Amino acid sequence: MRDIEVNGITIYSIPDCDSDEDEEYKEQIRQIKAAIPFAVSSSLEMHDVKGRKVQGRLYPWGVVETENADHSDFVKLRSLLVTHMQDLREVTQEVHYENYRSLRLTGNAAVPVELSTSKEDEINDSQKDRILQEKEAELRRMQEMIAKMQEQMKQQQLKDDVSVNGSQQ
Repeated sequence: MRDIEVNGITIYSIPDCDSDEDEEYKEQIRQIKAAIPFAVSSSLEMHDVKGRKVQGRLYPWGVVETENADHSDFVKLRSLLVTHMQDLREVTQEVHYENYRSLRLTGNAAVPVELSTSKEDEINDSQKDRILQEKEAELRRMQEMIAKMQEQMKQQQLKDDVSVNGSQQ
């Protein structure tokens, strides 16, 4: 974390909990904040570990399980994204996009307008626009992935509930 601060890297700051929040939620937020910066290892591959199927990466020394908090901060990162999605959207819209617009407006207004623009400036602007579009597409993909994960979690919970109820009867 010190390296992030020393190098002036700005990261998303998780809002503090309200005093009336649930204690379990407060603890979850404390754990997420303590895990920053996240160390995430992920894979789509399924492996058999001690008789159970787990998602993870296979290495010569064993399997790094994606869903195991001892192996990866993936679960904490996913939890952060799910619980703070609306705030992330608002910060993106109100801070990042507005800063970008302000820079573009003040940058164009402060510099005298040249009638002929150089080819290099056009390329830089088009590259910036392309990068911005790629980032927006990446954000949409992440939102879709989170929605899929939430749906999978709901389905798994339903399966677990059905299996628990079925075994009790």
